[in-house]
Amino acid sequence: MASSPDLFPNVAFSDVSAAAAVPAAEGATAAFGLGATTGAPRLSLVKAGKAEAEPTVEIDLADAQVFKLGPREWLCVCDESEAKAGVEEKSFSRAVKVVLRTEAESKAFSLAFQRWKHQVISGKAGERLENGSIIASKSKFDTKIEASSAKMYFHYYGQLLHQQNMLQDFVRTGTYYAAVMENRSDFEGRVVVDVGAGSGILSLFAAQAGARHVYAVEASEMAEHAQRLISGNPSLGQRITVIKGKVEEVELPEKADILISEPMGTLLINERMLESYVIARDRFLAPDGKMFPTTGRIHMAPFSDEYLYVEMANKALFWQQHNFFGVDLTPLHGSAFQGYFSQPVVDAFDPRLLISQPTYHTLDFTSMKEEELYEIDIPLSFVASVGTRVHGLACWFDVLFNGSTVQRWLTTAPGSPTTHWYQLRCVLSQPLYVMAGQEITGRLHLVAHSSQSYTIYLTMSAKMWGVGAEQGGILQTSTGKLELKEPYYRLSQPQSYMVPQDQQQQQLPSLQPQGSEQQMQEGLSPGITIDQVDQDCGLN
Repeated sequence: MASSPDLFPNVAFSDVSAAAAVPAAEGATAAFGLGATTGAPRLSLVKAGKAEAEPTVEIDLADAQVFKLGPREWLCVCDESEAKAGVEEKSFSRAVKVVLRTEAESKAFSLAFQRWKHQVISGKAGERLENGSIIASKSKFDTKIEASSAKMYFHYYGQLLHQQNMLQDFVRTGTYYAAVMENRSDFEGRVVVDVGAGSGILSLFAAQAGARHVYAVEASEMAEHAQRLISGNPSLGQRITVIKGKVEEVELPEKADILISEPMGTLLINERMLESYVIARDRFLAPDGKMFPTTGRIHMAPFSDEYLYVEMANKALFWQQHNFFGVDLTPLHGSAFQGYFSQPVVDAFDPRLLISQPTYHTLDFTSMKEEELYEIDIPLSFVASVGTRVHGLACWFDVLFNGSTVQRWLTTAPGSPTTHWYQLRCVLSQPLYVMAGQEITGRLHLVAHSSQSYTIYLTMSAKMWGVGAEQGGILQTSTGKLELKEPYYRLSQPQSYMVPQDQQQQQLPSLQPQGSEQQMQEGLSPGITIDQVDQDCGLN
């Protein structure tokens, strides 16, 4: 049985395309339903006095789009074709303007359009849904992200224990608090939208800074906890509205003067919430509005860490057994070895393990397009400060709160006070050998996928060194494919490290972003050196 049609009486419509000239019609009816012959979802526009079976205009929703022109005006655009005997078929776009009676009917018209169009997405064209089926339109989030991933994601952030973990990251929470309070002029009397509000802590900060009203948008069950927390602080909570839903779907009654959010994941981009942050900007932020944070930077530098390399390689030694309960496991050793190196390492490491000045890639949240986050391609170019083995690429990030009064950075750099993000290292299964002054080039290619994360493709090469180096030849190249969603959490204190005698005068400067108040930690105790590590572990 077909779904009941949605009817909108007393509308006005006019065909504004060049292909057909239908005069404006007043008192008409707009009806969403299934075509009598094809069974496909259609929008029928029927002039007053005509039967519904005799529509003046029919729009196939399979390839149609709708654009809002005003509070009550919509433009429906679809593809049409025209065929004449002996003449090649011509295709063109058709645009029909529809004017509803009230703003309430206008919103209902938009929802009906999306709901009926979704039948084309959820089932085969012409296939009728079962009686009693509920049709929900897919948001941009739903079309990009697997349902199973989204369910786990929102379940995770719906738990107070995980919110507590983030709140107790005092570098994170304290920096947000300082950025807001030091820039009260950006918040006083302003409308604020908190994107992915979680516990609501940032909404409360904004209210403390004098915001006129804060809309806290949260899609997980944490929205209920946020409401209780905000209600428990009535002097602030009376200016905060909690809205449960995705920023891609919810509607707000007014534009925002400032967006605030904590959309950063591991390597800045994990969990793909930055895309929602950018979508919220496009949907809710007023022209010349501010965003906290404003920009983000991914920092990268090559590193040398024999301890880490041996630790990862040794994990695969299990698969070198020739007699495991009578079974030879060695055929799987190569796959296991590569599998361990497909995991990015998340930990806090000593910045003295870096063997070159870092470089960075900037993401400007105020101007970038959402699609720019689908694939990020970063060229790499470094000059080795010492002769050593390069075991991979170390990465971290920082974000800037570009306030009108104070510019404040939140950094996750090695040597800075540790955050719950730590740092990330991509370890190569085949290290590179370099000399001091030798150029290291490569590429960090990040490709988003539907599990709310990224696949990392890393290439690093050591360029020709010494006589003839200006010719640009490549001596060695090593590559890796890693899954950002499946890291190796090596959450310990930075490994003790002893600077070799020939490197003691070549220490790299502070990795703090310019303008940050956080200082490098000092006093890491020296440790032991590694002698003949490859021979001892059978890695040569």
